[in-house]
Amino acid sequence: MISLLRTYLAPYRRPIALVLVLLLAQALTNLYLPELFADIINNGVTKGDPDYIIRIGALMLAVTGILGITSIIGVYFSARIAMGFGRDLRAAIFRSVESFSQVEVNRFGPASLITRNTNDVQQIQQHELLDLLD
Repeated sequence: MISLLRTYLAPYRRPIALVLVLLLAQALTNLYLPELFADIINNGVTKGDPDYIIRIGALMLAVTGILGITSIIGVYFSARIAMGFGRDLRAAIFRSVESFSQVEVNRFGPASLITRNTNDVQQIQQHELLDLLD
């Protein structure tokens, strides 16, 4: 399974690296928001400084916007990687099945070959998509 992933995910190394960077950015922004909220409470609310609350609140909105943008871009590239991976894997399976003799096709059965080329690849594709998003 690892060699399969290594072979068919190799063309997507840069997008995978981009997705990992975006996931890191999402994690950092998610961790930064509670810090900003605590800062508003500690320095804005307790001192009664509405300008500080508005300024840090605007910063929180900006950080949330960055989080949303990185999430959308990450999902987009994750989906492109997973769909391209599935396409490449289906094409490889199809090429392999085309080289089968009639005896081999009859032994596996057309229904089984179609299932492997559609449902099984789709399961792997969905697994990859979820792995990239987590």
